[in-house]
Amino acid sequence: MEEPIRILHVLGGLSLGGAESRIMDLYRNMDRQKIQFDFLVHSSGEEHFDEEIETLGGRIYRVPRFKVYNLYSYKKALKSFFAVHHEFMAVHGHMTSTAAIYLPIAKKLGVPITIGHARSAGVAGGLKGLITKLIRYPLKYKADYCLACSEKAGESVYGKRWVSSGKVEVIPNAIDAKKYVYDENIRTELRDKMGLTDKFVIGHVGSFREAKNHTFLIQIFEKIYKKRNDAILLLLGEGALMESIKQQVSEAGLSNVVWFLGNKSDVAHYYQIMDYLVFPSLYEGLPGSIVEAQTSGLRCIVSDTVTREVGITELVEFYNLDRTAGEWADRILETSDYIRENRLDSIKRAGFDIGTQIVRYGEIYRKS
Repeated sequence: MEEPIRILHVLGGLSLGGAESRIMDLYRNMDRQKIQFDFLVHSSGEEHFDEEIETLGGRIYRVPRFKVYNLYSYKKALKSFFAVHHEFMAVHGHMTSTAAIYLPIAKKLGVPITIGHARSAGVAGGLKGLITKLIRYPLKYKADYCLACSEKAGESVYGKRWVSSGKVEVIPNAIDAKKYVYDENIRTELRDKMGLTDKFVIGHVGSFREAKNHTFLIQIFEKIYKKRNDAILLLLGEGALMESIKQQVSEAGLSNVVWFLGNKSDVAHYYQIMDYLVFPSLYEGLPGSIVEAQTSGLRCIVSDTVTREVGITELVEFYNLDRTAGEWADRILETSDYIRENRLDSIKRAGFDIGTQIVRYGEIYRKS
């Protein structure tokens, strides 16, 4: 029996993040007798997806995290790795901050196909963001394929001219859509179990970092709660800013009604529980959580800095971040009465179901 080709995915880590979840959706549904995934990560400890990857036949390799001052040792580690590992048909770089470093090394040491994949439409502020932009600037010249999850993400990483000239292929962040189909029975059962039967449940799914704008989200919820004391806010995710957001919630006297649930592998169930998804991000690539929420028929209000490509159905409303928290709250309350139904067909027609993506990635990975 012919051995599967092996594809190396390069990531910061294997936590329960957006890019990681989308890659795992692809991995689970891929014909692994033909294409097998391995992972090169910049983390030292075991993370959320490690065990599942190994169960599926994948291998996990580790290199030191890039910190600018360790450029020489970072390159040395990559050269040592690719000098030994010649089994990869392609290196798929989702970590674009240093892809202009590791993709050329992989190519020089024999990997046939190199892929850069823009997953975000922004960078951190200050010096760190500036350094990221400088280091990744050459990426568009170094990769065989320049992919992006949205036009905005592509423009952020490769530049508007590169996108407009057709040198960037946009492949939406597809999901395993059938997992998110709305089910009234599951909703009733889970809300009863959590004591949320008669509550107005606001939700957010995302890591606690600057881009997600949790500070403003809490301000919005505070305004909602003043008008509806049956409101509950469910926050799914973890991250560096979680403790500061908990402090904000405590100071606002909302600790009993804002629930920090952490990372959840069964996130599909939590969309069933929610009545509204609020997503005031400062920037995004193409947030899969908005696609997931729409599949389950959940209404979403999203900042207008987020790419319009995520507005697959009429359930998504883009709202300006210059508006006050009170205006956001009023808009949510004005539009909270709607008929909930699954939107699986709409998601599939728009090309956001994983089945469509499997075919395209297979074509890219095999083209040497």
